[in-house]
Formats: sequence, structure tokens, C-alpha cells
Amino acid sequence: MTSPTRFDIEVTGASLRYGGALLFHDLDFVLSGGAWTCLLGPSGVGKSSLLRLIAGLAPIGGGTVACSDGRPLAGRLAWMSQQDSLLPWLPVQDNVTLGARLRGEPADREQARQLIARTGLTRQTSQLPATLSGGQRQRAALARTLMEDRPVVLMDEPFSALDAITRARLQTLAATLLAGRTVLLVTHDPLEALRLGHRIHVMAGQPVRIEPAIEPQGQPPRDLHDGALLALQGDLLARLADAQDAAG
Repeated sequence: MTSPTRFDIEVTGASLRYGGALLFHDLDFVLSGGAWTCLLGPSGVGKSSLLRLIAGLAPIGGGTVACSDGRPLAGRLAWMSQQDSLLPWLPVQDNVTLGARLRGEPADREQARQLIARTGLTRQTSQLPATLSGGQRQRAALARTLMEDRPVVLMDEPFSALDAITRARLQTLAATLLAGRTVLLVTHDPLEALRLGHRIHVMAGQPVRIEPAIEPQGQPPRDLHDGALLALQGDLLARLADAQDAAG
């Protein structure tokens, strides 16, 4: 994978409505270049909407989203949504290389093979999505996201359908392959955020506010048995409980 160029992504004075309700108003947020940022908060608070806003997939009602290097973000990010979005008529390998094919570029089949193997799908390489389990489909979607080799990666619950062991292994894989990239991860799992994030924010309130970051020591992926990590989990759970109470 290539070495990424690092730049911050700055959300300034953003406003966004969803279903007639005001989610954000005058929201400021900085996504630090070259680091993993994790977002947690109650369901419906707007985590996925913020991801979509940054990706340019949601119309911003006010404010700006800009890169600190002055260049557009378009073409420099990879996106992994909650749904795997695999094309049902393509086998796993062709789904993993879909981005290159859509751009009319030659697909790096060897890179795809390696990512398929590292996500544990070698036996499923030629299978269609309908024959895969939910966890296998999510692994294929992760391989496709990693295949894009972009400096910015936005991921919405990328490990949610996986069993505990596979989740831990793919967290390690993602942390390794995306080291030095700018990653924004939405998750409901506090321990996952603490294991992977350089900066962890809780979203709360109506309209939404983003609370000051928790910044665990050390580099991801962190040891799940680290006592300091488990102590931070208690702090993060307390913040999430307060956010849940505020949401009613």
C-alpha cells in the first residue's frame, strides 16, 4: 500500500437537518491527519450523518468541510457503510476489485488475493454474495475498502457483524494496514474505540455537540488486557450513559 499524504479535515459551522429535525447547528470538528478518530454516541444522534457529510454524501445546510492542504477531498477517500453493498452478481474477488473496474483501471489481482486471504475469505474467492454469511460479507466489504488504498478512510460500524475473535483479528489488520492514514470510525463498542482510536469523541445532545476527546496512550491496536485501557472504558461508558440520558 502507498504512503499517504497527511492533512486535516476541518468541519466548520456545519448545519444539517434529517427528516425535518435539526441534527447539527454551527458544528465544528477537526479530523486529525494520519490518526484514527472514533465517534460514539446514542443511536440516532447523527454519527453516520456526520460521516456522510464529510464524504459529500449528505447536503450540508450551512458551514464548510475543507482539507487543510487546500485540495478537494473527492477522490482521496474510501467509504465503508453499515451495509456491505456488495454487487450480488459478482464473486468476492470482483467485488473487492470493483473500484478499479469502475474507474476503468487495471485491477491489482495479487493485492486483492492477499487482502482476501488476510480477511479469511480465500475459500470464498469465487463465491457470490448470496452464498456468504453476514460476517463474510462484511469481511469482503472491508477488503474492498482496504483495496482502495486511500489516504482518508471513513468506516461506519465495519466490524459489527463479526464474532469476537474475527473482530479482534480484523481490527488488528485494519490498524496495521491503515497506519498513518486518516481514519474516522463510527462504532457502538467502547472497547473497540479504545483499542483503535488515537482520539475518541462522544456525540450527544440535540442539536449535537461533540465532547472533548479521550486520547489513550500508545499506538493501536492496543492490548485488550491493558489495565489502563480498561480504566478508560469506565470513563467512556459514563460519558455514553450521560449522552443516552440526554437523548431521552
